[in-house]
Amino acid sequence: MSAADLILMADRIHTMTGSAAPTAIAVAGGVIVALGDRADARDWRGPRTEILDLGPATITPGLVDGHFHPVMGIGLTRGVDLSGVRTLDGLKAALKAAAVAPGGWIEGWGLDPNAFEGTPITHAPLVEAAGPDLPVFLLLFDGHSALVSPRALELAGITGPREFPSGAGVVCGADGRPTGHLLELDAFNLVRRILPADDPAARRERLRDLLDRMAATGLTAADAMDFEEDSLELFRTLEDDGDLPVRWRCAPFVMPGAGADGLDDVIARQRLSGRRWRVEGAKFMIDGTIDGGTAWLDEPDTHGESTACLWPDPAEYAAAARHLAGNGVPIVTHAIGDAGIRYVLDTYAGLPRTRAPHRIEHLETMPSDLIGRFAELDVTAGMQPTHCTHYTRADHTDNWSTRLGKRRADRAFRARDLRDQGARLTLGSDWPIAPFDPRAIIAAARLRRPAGHADVEPILPEQALTAEMALEGYTTEAATAAGRSGRLIPGQRADLTVFGLDPLTASPDEFADSPVPLTVVDGTVAHRSQ
Repeated sequence: MSAADLILMADRIHTMTGSAAPTAIAVAGGVIVALGDRADARDWRGPRTEILDLGPATITPGLVDGHFHPVMGIGLTRGVDLSGVRTLDGLKAALKAAAVAPGGWIEGWGLDPNAFEGTPITHAPLVEAAGPDLPVFLLLFDGHSALVSPRALELAGITGPREFPSGAGVVCGADGRPTGHLLELDAFNLVRRILPADDPAARRERLRDLLDRMAATGLTAADAMDFEEDSLELFRTLEDDGDLPVRWRCAPFVMPGAGADGLDDVIARQRLSGRRWRVEGAKFMIDGTIDGGTAWLDEPDTHGESTACLWPDPAEYAAAARHLAGNGVPIVTHAIGDAGIRYVLDTYAGLPRTRAPHRIEHLETMPSDLIGRFAELDVTAGMQPTHCTHYTRADHTDNWSTRLGKRRADRAFRARDLRDQGARLTLGSDWPIAPFDPRAIIAAARLRRPAGHADVEPILPEQALTAEMALEGYTTEAATAAGRSGRLIPGQRADLTVFGLDPLTASPDEFADSPVPLTVVDGTVAHRSQ
């Protein structure tokens, strides 16, 4: 072989092939060219080879976040971070301390509906904290609903109920007046579209900062579940300035009412790509969220809600998915509730295969009869462990669980059942819905509670993944879902993550704080801790 560009040595290299672990790896031209022992590295080097001995560190295949919203996310995370708010008093205090943005608005994101402690979600605390005349827009943590002030409703011209093709809604009180709670994108976008515009340069800076922070946690790639707005311009502009520190596979949204022109546009966008990003796939939503009462369940929730598909006619979803898959487009569908998951699986059973397998995302509550169908149909299951550990509780006192009732809450986030029955399971964050640090997510997948919180009771601990399963969810399983290998073998592209601790032997709580000394993408260093 010719001289390597980069040689890494470490006490452990998990190739994910099941063979003996090497201690040295050589990279040339962006691909792995050799694996062996430290002594072998002498034969791989040349005068320009960079050689790094990382000592007791562990090298794994590059981590891939299976569900991310980069461009939508930088727009949805404007203003004050409310993810730490747990009570109405805490919400009011955060709003009183919040800076008023240019244009005269208060914006916030990440608000947990459990802060309302079972009472109706209304704009009353917004008025109490910010007064009646200030427009306020707060995105709830699920990204599918928002809470806005009376002034914001007035500016958007929202005076009563609205009908939307997607089933979105403006929540109104007994008097017919809006409460400020807006369910699903079509409803809250009525207000979001009148918010002060983002500066393009600021958006580029926020996206670049996001990618750098991702690389610093060990992420080398992610599946972007959107390709909207200015995604094309942002990715191209950033690549004009240099290589992206994280590679992307993007799936544009397909919403109800897209029509033939909208589907043709999604097909046309499959040709778009850059050095480290490409469009491949189409993202659908069959339902909304359990917390907002917009999931699609076999039986109503305890509020009498979550009974309908997001598409007014589910057959239109099936027809759109069939048309795109027939043109080689892999289908990704958000499905939360049991009825929604079943309908998507039935739809996928009749779809042609594409280069990458079709996927279903979230899978929050489902009966046992659906579990085995994922392997049977070769459908990828995408799950986000911190959705379970951050937003639900073992005692079922949270909003999500009380809406479902004990029987359905007891079949929540069935990650282990899926793996045990042969399903391909990718893990991810759904950022900005939850933090993206893969170390904490891998730990949560094993613990079924937040890392570092041993005092918190695990949620359905029988659904915990093994250490190897959790790592596979970010490596081999995620790569196979994209039609790649995800293993460290010669000929594969050199995307590598280096940890200070071994993810297969360190305790989950300790691993969540593991240093990440190095992240390598395409054989080049994307992050170095020193």
